[in-house]
Amino acid sequence: MKNIIISSIFLLSLIGSLVQANDIYITQAGDTLDLDITQDGADNKVGTSTTDATLNGDDMTFSITQTGSYNTIAAVIKGSTYTGTWQFTGSSNTVDLECSSTSAGNCDTVTLNITNTGDDNAYTFDIGETADADSAVVNFTVTGDNSVINSDIDGTSAVLTVVMNNASSLATTSTNSDEGNVITTNQDGNGDVNGNTIDLNITGGGGTVDITQSGVNDNVVDMTIAGDSFDVDISQTD
Repeated sequence: MKNIIISSIFLLSLIGSLVQANDIYITQAGDTLDLDITQDGADNKVGTSTTDATLNGDDMTFSITQTGSYNTIAAVIKGSTYTGTWQFTGSSNTVDLECSSTSAGNCDTVTLNITNTGDDNAYTFDIGETADADSAVVNFTVTGDNSVINSDIDGTSAVLTVVMNNASSLATTSTNSDEGNVITTNQDGNGDVNGNTIDLNITGGGGTVDITQSGVNDNVVDMTIAGDSFDVDISQTD
C-alpha cells in the first residue's frame, strides 16, 4: 500500500514505481513545501544512493512514515528552515539525510524528530556541513538492537538527544543482529551563548558511543547509561 500526500505551491516532480516495491524519486524547487510520505511494506525506497530525493526551498516540512523492513531513504534538503517527523516500524532499514550548506539558506534552522522500533537499522545524518547552520534540534528515540546512528551536525547551536532502549546485554558487532547499538556523532561550530549539547539516555547492555564536540563557547555532554559492555569515547575541544 502506498499513500502519498503532497502540498506545494511551487514545482514538484514525483515518480512512483509500482513494481514489486514502492519507489519514490523527487526533485522539488520552491518555498513552503509540505510533503508527507507513508509507505507500508518491505523494500520501499525514497530516493537511492545514486538518485536522491532532492528538496530545494525554505520553510519546508518533510515527514516520512515507513512500516516494514528493508526500506531505504536517501534525501538531500537544501534550504533555510526544515522541520521533519520521521517514524519507522521495522528492521534492516537504511536512512541517509544531507541538509546541505552548499546552497542558499545553509539549513539555518532544523528540527528533526525520529522514532524507530526494530533492529538492525542504520541512520546517517549530515546537517550544516560547513558550520554555517544557526540552530539544529534533532531527537532520536530508538527501540531495538544493533542499530547505528551516525550524525554530523555543524552550527552555532545544535542539540542532539538520543534515547535508546535495547534488550541486548552484549556489545555490538557487524555480524550479530542481536546485540547493542552504535552511536557516532560529531558536532562543531563556534556556539552561541547556548553552545552545542549532546544528551544520551541508553538502556540495555552492549554498545559503542563515540562523541566529538568542538567550537568556542559551551559544549555539553549529558549521558546516562544503564547496562553492561559499553565502549565510550568522548572528545571535546574549544
